[in-house]
Amino acid sequence: MRGVDAETRKPTRSSTPPRSGPSAVAARVAVPAGVLAAVVGAFAYVGAVDPNEPGHYPVCPLLRFTGLYCPGCGGLRSAHAFVHGDVLTSLHANAPAVLGYLGFAALWTVWMIRAVRGRPLRVDPGPVHLWALGTLLLVFTVVRNLPFGGWLHP
Repeated sequence: MRGVDAETRKPTRSSTPPRSGPSAVAARVAVPAGVLAAVVGAFAYVGAVDPNEPGHYPVCPLLRFTGLYCPGCGGLRSAHAFVHGDVLTSLHANAPAVLGYLGFAALWTVWMIRAVRGRPLRVDPGPVHLWALGTLLLVFTVVRNLPFGGWLHP
């Protein structure tokens, strides 16, 4: 039997409601909670082990062999500053990374709310969104490697 999703107005495969009860909710939030635990652990490690000190992390291979900054260069320094509450330094080290942190927080929150309610998270960016994101990262990378883009160096 097919039902209709109240939010999207699209047909669903089954009209049976999601399981309820504490054990069912715990099972549904296990994966988002595990992802959050992994991200918090990674940020805690980067917050404790300063990437500004040489020898703590490997050097970016692109930077090492070509002298060019990739879109991820400065990401660890950005995360370290972000963990310590220094948002301006974090933005200076890698602004797209900060936007990524905030985007992850928003997406994770929606994921958790939907998991508690028994609804799956559907993230389906269209080609336009993916091309726009790729173009923005490419422009960021090119500009940060040009002489006038020195203010974007990590």
